[in-house]
Amino acid sequence: MVAGQIARGQRAYCSDRGQRGGCGKTFPLFLASVLPRHTFNATLLWALLRKLLAGATIKSAAEFLRLPFSLEAIYGLIRRCRHRQDAWRSLIGREHPAPVSPQRDPLRQTLEHLQQVFAPPTCALTAYQWHFQRPLLG
Repeated sequence: MVAGQIARGQRAYCSDRGQRGGCGKTFPLFLASVLPRHTFNATLLWALLRKLLAGATIKSAAEFLRLPFSLEAIYGLIRRCRHRQDAWRSLIGREHPAPVSPQRDPLRQTLEHLQQVFAPPTCALTAYQWHFQRPLLG
């Protein structure tokens, strides 16, 4: 993604016009680094979540990363992550058992589990979407 540009998923058309033997339907192209229906990508969200995992507050993490969103929008995003973590945990739990964690916050436990299954230097959220072929935030 180039600075100032947004990458989004696309739909491809299987042309059935003229001599082409297509089906005439469209199908989605799922880009793993794109979060469907959101204007930010998985890498940006993973950077925010990693700061939280390191012990930063939401406000300090957002300020450090210079996120182009209001603090209220970022709190809403974290809330959506908390609501979706049950789906994340059920899928990644099939791949690898959850590690013993000193964290008390369930979201931070889930982030540690994601980080263990999809080891750095990759973006764990992009790897999650690519591996499971499911959108992270539903």
